[in-house]
Amino acid sequence: MGDHVVTLNAGSSSVKFALFAIEPEWPRLVASGQIDGLGAAPHFHARVVDAEKYEKVENLADHEEAIRSILRWIEATFPDIVVGAIGHRVVHGGLNHCAPAIVDRALLADLRTLTPLAPLHLPHNLAGVEAAHAAFPSVPQVVCFDTAFHRGHAFVNDAYALPRAYYERGARRFGFHGLSYEYIARRMREIDPVISCGRIVVAHLGAGASLCAMKNGRSVASTMGFSALDGVPMGTRCGEIDPGLLLYLLDHDKMSVAELQHLLYEQSGLKGLSGVSSDMIELEASDSPRAREAIDYFTHRIRMEIGALASTLHGLDALVFTGGVGEHSARVRAGVLDDMRWLGLTLDAGANESNAQRISDPAATTLVFVLTTDEEAMIAHHTIKTAGLAPARAA
Repeated sequence: MGDHVVTLNAGSSSVKFALFAIEPEWPRLVASGQIDGLGAAPHFHARVVDAEKYEKVENLADHEEAIRSILRWIEATFPDIVVGAIGHRVVHGGLNHCAPAIVDRALLADLRTLTPLAPLHLPHNLAGVEAAHAAFPSVPQVVCFDTAFHRGHAFVNDAYALPRAYYERGARRFGFHGLSYEYIARRMREIDPVISCGRIVVAHLGAGASLCAMKNGRSVASTMGFSALDGVPMGTRCGEIDPGLLLYLLDHDKMSVAELQHLLYEQSGLKGLSGVSSDMIELEASDSPRAREAIDYFTHRIRMEIGALASTLHGLDALVFTGGVGEHSARVRAGVLDDMRWLGLTLDAGANESNAQRISDPAATTLVFVLTTDEEAMIAHHTIKTAGLAPARAA
């Protein structure tokens, strides 16, 4: 049956992985790492929990070779374990896939038809699934969808004001970062069971960024919509934009669809606004006025979305920051919470600077938390359940 699971998150030029031991309550992280630079100069780095970091430069041609390298390293480093299943993050499940599933040929064929919904993400996710299956054909492959957590929204939070036929065929708000939000909902139940049942907005802020309104631990609304472009600006993605401007660029500037896609996904957001970088650490260190303006725009848009989501929830009991920027940038958190007393959001400056778990003022009526997300653990949890795995019995 196997006593461990592996999680894989395949991107365009990288594969993230983690190894988890199957335990009764929650999977236990054993090792994790990433291969970067596929197609150029692949670099393998991994770390065993409480041990030295492993690094190596390898000549890897594609995702299949990268995944074979990862699994060989796991076998060599942990010769006594048995991998019972491999779990994958898949960014989009479309209308029909709202729960983790074991991969078969029919499912894989169906997922390939969804590629136009996430053209920059889904092909790489599925390449990872195919590569893992080729390397270990007898091991169950489980796909976990980033859109699944947001399924079940009310029609008003799901639809666009287009002719109804478009909604029926799938032109609707899907939302993303669902595995992260699902993990945060679980953590909130551990931290404060009462608040976790209330009205919470979670801000997942990183290279990709979105916010999610949750009530009783379930997604009610999300800032991301049909694609991963919508909502707040991101590292290189534009966020919300007037579709009339896109029509103008297509017509007046004679941009091709490929050029427009490149502009919106890779040249916009913090990178485009600042002309400096898409990385928040670099922007905060920069003396450029445009870098400051980009950060100000970022926090301004997040404040707007918090207000909108609080309206959807009919109030707010807690705000949670997560993701690389949300967890580590005290400046961004302070900027977001500036002048938000009208929503009960006031900051404890010292707690914020020290990245404490709770950063709201002790007298605040709305709690503010900073929590580390763990999408890999969420994938491992779903993979164990979906594959029907159980902890090994003690001898």
